[in-house]
Amino acid sequence: MAQAAAPPLKRTIKKPELRQMVPLADSTIWEMEQKGQFPKRFLLTPRCVVWDLAEVEAWLKLRRDRPIPRAAGPDVRLRRSRPVRRADQSAEPRSPAP
Repeated sequence: MAQAAAPPLKRTIKKPELRQMVPLADSTIWEMEQKGQFPKRFLLTPRCVVWDLAEVEAWLKLRRDRPIPRAAGPDVRLRRSRPVRRADQSAEPRSPAP
């Protein structure tokens, strides 16, 4: 049974170079790797972790071509402290300071 060969590596990058290319926290990158949302790292030696540059660049291109929609902000009308009044609500008159 023939196994599909992975495309040959042309260049690998270490974490400092990855950080320059992808401005995400290490923990975010790790979580995305675990979910399959970011290229997987691999070990060259027991102490040297690298990423395939072509995979990282392809991931960045995919993000640029199909941007992720922004998360909706919180509904400020529902917050307990400093709620925002609706337009039809009038502000209560303040009593002047003595």
